[in-house]
Amino acid sequence: MMMVLGACLFVLMFILMKSSNQAFLLASFTSAGDWLASWAPFSYLFVALFVAAPFIAIYVIKTWPEHEEPENPMAKYRREAVDDGE
Repeated sequence: MMMVLGACLFVLMFILMKSSNQAFLLASFTSAGDWLASWAPFSYLFVALFVAAPFIAIYVIKTWPEHEEPENPMAKYRREAVDDGE
């Protein structure tokens, strides 16, 4: 996992160094900020939901009840192995 994260950060460093990419990212962030301001109450709810969703999913997964295997109905009809050691 750490190798993948390191490789992604290495590639990201070179992507951010190029001036055309910097201009694109700046324009993207500016338009995202404008969108947040123009749709103020709804956009903040959307962002809050987007940020909270992984934590809610982790909580649901951790508190989900364990699966219990049902009892085998044929177990009471099973014969016991005959002990020939005597």
